[in-house]
Amino acid sequence: MKARRIRQSAQRGAALLAAMLTVALVATFAAASLWQQWRSVEVEAAERARVQSAWVLTGALDWARLLLREDGRTPGPDHLGEPWAIPLQDARLSSFLAADSNNTANAGPEVLEAFLSGQIIDLQSLLNVNSLIDNGKQSDNDVRAFERLFERLGLPPAQLDRMVENLRFASDTSGSNQSAPMAPLVPQRPEELVWLGLPTATVAALQPYITVLPAHTTVNLNTASPEVIYASIDGLSMADAQRLVAARERSPFKTPADAQLAIGAPDTMFAQGQGIVGVASNFFEVRARLRLDQLILEERSVVRRNGMEVTTLQRERGIPDPTALSQAALKR
Repeated sequence: MKARRIRQSAQRGAALLAAMLTVALVATFAAASLWQQWRSVEVEAAERARVQSAWVLTGALDWARLLLREDGRTPGPDHLGEPWAIPLQDARLSSFLAADSNNTANAGPEVLEAFLSGQIIDLQSLLNVNSLIDNGKQSDNDVRAFERLFERLGLPPAQLDRMVENLRFASDTSGSNQSAPMAPLVPQRPEELVWLGLPTATVAALQPYITVLPAHTTVNLNTASPEVIYASIDGLSMADAQRLVAARERSPFKTPADAQLAIGAPDTMFAQGQGIVGVASNFFEVRARLRLDQLILEERSVVRRNGMEVTTLQRERGIPDPTALSQAALKR
């Protein structure tokens, strides 16, 4: 009798253990299935956000190209009072959808929380690094412009000499330097000037005033900063460069001669700047920033305008650096 009770108790314990194991297995399978379903939803949401962001940023680039193409219909100087130069502040995309009477789609949370901002920057408001070399030889006028910029920023002249020599070496396609050490790559962006031997600190100091464009360009007096104008014109003082900036705000320069008259400069000063300064631009940078819920994407594109044709030369997209965002917030 006692042995029977022991066997029954053992059987009940085994049954209870089996039931607990079954419950544990069912819970494990249910949790795994729920996790797989959650992961699929998250992947689908991320892919949908990626596709939506790509289309919105592509639309922003097309809109910028349209502005530049329409501006090209009327030949003349390019200046900061034109429509393309007005930055787009954070705009809720649902406001554009609401303005479209043909749109019958329901505005979901993805649309309601989507904000777009951007601007078009005249790249010919900066000194072009590639203008330093012309047909395999250094351009003396452009080298002097960079010398004045280096002097203004307190940078060592030896670094400029190294950059010019390495750029000439990198741009040499004649094959005459086959026996020499491997040439550096030709930079495509200002950040890549470290390839030419410039320290990172020097590149950071130069970045607000320089660009890298695939052709020789002039500096647009209607859009350039006082520092760039000062560097571009030999014999011009910083005070005169600031006077030019103030004068163009009242009336944009139609020719470089208008700038000369605005400050009463001698003819020889602007004559030496021929091929260095102008009042028209062909290269622009389009920047777009999309905030879609918690996702922030930025896109930078370089376009070239040739008459009515606007061609995209470079395009890169990425998530902004959180450190840069926090520093920008502190500055504001």
